[in-house]
Amino acid sequence: MSHTPSRQDFDHYMTPNYAPQQVIPVRGEGSRLWDQEGREYIDFAGGIAVNSLGHCHPVLVNALKEQGEKLWHLSNVFTNEPALNLAKSLVERTFADKVFLCSSGGEANEAALKLARRWAVDHHGEHKDKIISFYQSFHGRTFFTVSVGGQPKYSQGFGPVPGGILHADYNDLESVRKLVGDDTCAIMVEPMQGEGGIVPGTQAFLQGLRDLCDEHNALLIFDEVQTGVGRSGELYAYKNYGITPDILTSAKSLGGGFPIGAMLATDAVAKSLAIGTHGSTYGGNALASAVALAAVEFIDTPEVLAGVKHRHDLFREHLETINRKHGVFKEIRGMGLLIGAQMSDAYEGRAKDILPLAIEEGLMALIAGPNVLRMAPSLVIPEADIAEGMARLERAIERLVATA
Repeated sequence: MSHTPSRQDFDHYMTPNYAPQQVIPVRGEGSRLWDQEGREYIDFAGGIAVNSLGHCHPVLVNALKEQGEKLWHLSNVFTNEPALNLAKSLVERTFADKVFLCSSGGEANEAALKLARRWAVDHHGEHKDKIISFYQSFHGRTFFTVSVGGQPKYSQGFGPVPGGILHADYNDLESVRKLVGDDTCAIMVEPMQGEGGIVPGTQAFLQGLRDLCDEHNALLIFDEVQTGVGRSGELYAYKNYGITPDILTSAKSLGGGFPIGAMLATDAVAKSLAIGTHGSTYGGNALASAVALAAVEFIDTPEVLAGVKHRHDLFREHLETINRKHGVFKEIRGMGLLIGAQMSDAYEGRAKDILPLAIEEGLMALIAGPNVLRMAPSLVIPEADIAEGMARLERAIERLVATA
């Protein structure tokens, strides 16, 4: 007899490091999902900024089906056509000369950090090993990336963290000046902090980091795992600022829901990732690469990118209207379709309380820490779905206010 999985099965069979909602979605189309009971939800969460074209977009489905009947996986003993086509497309669309393909954002950031240190040893010697990152940053869950990330809660309890890692205050260039020196090999920064509260970097701050790296012969690494592939209203957020990094990492929206990551670098830096220095079993997987190429080519068009900016304005207008009625937000911020609404003082720390209420109203959303409601929907979410989703969000907020 077949078994229909339940939420209780998660507690029984899965490790307890997640606490998923009680509903189990089973089908999606566009920006809507349906659970086991057939109940419909509007998706403002986007799989945490992953589902760049929503659910089961025909462009991605067709790419997956077509490649699925040709070739799935080879390993990096061989190369394959989809991986080469994806790398070529990313190089032609960005500052980069070389691409390393992997399976996730954490892997991409791990590769970037290893490359930075290897480059520093090759060109300057082993003393040049310091990496500067920022408090409240998030760069992945490997032990190296979680240590570089500026949230100690993710690295505590696992033993000594890797050395040579320093943290400064985001959007505070003077705090970086106090740490940077000739022993600095890289500064790693999110052009907009995601998990840290949806905080965009200022033009002066990010330009200042570029200048400090140039002054001290260090590399500038942009972590665009969350902001990349159209999420910011440009293919990558660095284009919004006109500031070019030496290394950039990408994942999440890159595969539109299929797991893939990429590290992009200039020729001068990439040369240090010589044969045997790094690898990824699934990196350059043919299925993942084919889907990612379809996503990149569909998203990197004037129509889609302009649509992201237009939808940002719609989200902001709806949130401001809700806030004028209920006064629950202190600030609404973000870039493109990565938007954060910081809770007001009266509702400090209660962003997480909105999520189950929103689920009950038929809306999926996110948080970025306990105090910021986060939205990262499909880049092509229909305007009607935005309006209906916001109506459902307002009903959830009305219920939150009623309990205050």
